[in-house]
Amino acid sequence: MFFKTSSEELDSYYPVRAECAADVPKTRFKARVGKTLSPRRWNAAFTVDGHLDIAAILRRIQRGGIHPTIKGVVWEFLLGCFDPNSTFDERNDIRRQRRGQYDALKAVCQKMVPTVGSGKFITTPVVTDDGHPVPDPQNNTYAISNSGQLDQREIQWMLSLSQIGLDVVRTDRTLVFYENEANQAKLWDILAVYAWMDKDIGYVQGMNDICSPMVILIEHEADAFWCFERAMRRLRENFRCTSSAMGVQSQLGTLSQIVNTIDPKLHRHLEELDGGEYLFAIRMLMVLFRREFSFVDAMYLWEVMWAMEYNPNIFTLYEESRDASSSRSQGEVKVKHKKTLKQCGKFERKNLETGWTDQRGALAVFLVASVLQKKNKRLLREAQGMDDVVQILGEITGNLDAKKALKEALSIHKKYLSKASFILMPIHSCTDASIFFPILTASYLMQSKKP
Repeated sequence: MFFKTSSEELDSYYPVRAECAADVPKTRFKARVGKTLSPRRWNAAFTVDGHLDIAAILRRIQRGGIHPTIKGVVWEFLLGCFDPNSTFDERNDIRRQRRGQYDALKAVCQKMVPTVGSGKFITTPVVTDDGHPVPDPQNNTYAISNSGQLDQREIQWMLSLSQIGLDVVRTDRTLVFYENEANQAKLWDILAVYAWMDKDIGYVQGMNDICSPMVILIEHEADAFWCFERAMRRLRENFRCTSSAMGVQSQLGTLSQIVNTIDPKLHRHLEELDGGEYLFAIRMLMVLFRREFSFVDAMYLWEVMWAMEYNPNIFTLYEESRDASSSRSQGEVKVKHKKTLKQCGKFERKNLETGWTDQRGALAVFLVASVLQKKNKRLLREAQGMDDVVQILGEITGNLDAKKALKEALSIHKKYLSKASFILMPIHSCTDASIFFPILTASYLMQSKKP
């Protein structure tokens, strides 16, 4: 096999539109022979009947990521779509079953709004807030097929469809892949079906950024959907919002206590600047650094993080809680045997060995802490207000080495565990979730203005 090594060749798997080439962050990740998980090494990790040596796979990913040609199939294991101890036949059965489930969900959505599955997508409202159909301004036709009374769930779902469409248009728009309307429609279909299935949270801006790589990497729409659904099991609580709180608030609180523990001087400085609630980190946590890295580097970051956080019981956990509204962490399933412990990623293994069970402390939170540590001196010296903090942290876009940042995050994790003594401090909280929405929305609007 010819193993491509340069960043330019890796970028060729996900070509950028010529007019956008100067505006995208430079890719730093390079696939390396002997470190990056190659197709040959991946295929060799299976037994004759299909059992996967997940421990060996995790070691390789943590050293050098995954080759582009196999990212999709490997992600399905990292995200808990399949049990590494299953056989080829068992996984084929599961895949067939899930494709049928997705087709059934999509059919329900298509019955309500025929645009679903048509190869097109919606960017204008199809109903009013009280459920009355809105005609298409171009042809004066109605997008919904139900002329009767809609229930509240149907109304909320239909209201989300135009927002999903607007976000789809903005998603990874620098990539040639999304010049094809059929690919945009595929992303819209998956997000629309997910919004219907997850009746508790539905669709929230940012989910499009999480879903897009799955759509690009995994050809079959149903398989891409379930990969995204599994990713959302980890992330969906960040998107939950009530009248008094937003889900990501809990991770911001954990970030606050981590920085206060490892760098109290920086934490005090941020508090003096009115930044003690760490609202500037919302986007990093909600879309997992998609804005800070090139597309290739962001995928490398994700897969290494998922490998480091991997728990071999994740598949069982998710199958026991099939409902998308269940967001229980993989850490809730205890690892009892040393052999099983070896099948965990290094971050998860450290948590299990030390008994730290605070699931708000995902690796992404420590990654944000590592970014703050990297900018420590400038923040202390130059930041006189929150605008300065945002500007200084904004400079990491395209200038952050994912591998070094992850190494520093693990170091901070180890340091924090040794200092925290597992005594959780009260989490900082926002009294009003409405504070979060303008910040998050503004960040997306700023991004949407870029070509």
